[in-house]
Amino acid sequence: MKYVHVGVNVTNLEKSIEFYQKVFGVNPVKVKPDYAKFLLETPGLNFTLNVRDAVSGNQVNHFGFQVESANEILTHKERLEKEGFFARDEMDTTCCYAVQDKFWVTDPDGNEWEFFYTKSDSDVHKIESTSCCVDSKTEATNSCC
Repeated sequence: MKYVHVGVNVTNLEKSIEFYQKVFGVNPVKVKPDYAKFLLETPGLNFTLNVRDAVSGNQVNHFGFQVESANEILTHKERLEKEGFFARDEMDTTCCYAVQDKFWVTDPDGNEWEFFYTKSDSDVHKIESTSCCVDSKTEATNSCC
């Protein structure tokens, strides 16, 4: 297998292209009036945007990138904040039976993207004081990670 493919429905192609160019750090390889395609070599991802009249965000809970180091988390966070994104961070949090450093950004249609580094395993699903695994819009528990 070379790529994982994810197709996301969007309501505004231009805004979504702008968001994903910044998040992925690359331009789309194909753009049509109702479609855009990004190909990422690392991680191997074929990611498409498909225009729809209406979209209700986070239909799939969330998307994410697992990175290889705590420093990589900070590098991506700083890079995206310089692009104008608000990054909601959760450093040294216990979630999903792991201790993690992570941050989140949200696309124009409400889809959340998590960048996370797993520091160690945990016997606990989550620490109650952390917002991990809780949707910030609905306060509902997510499947997380």
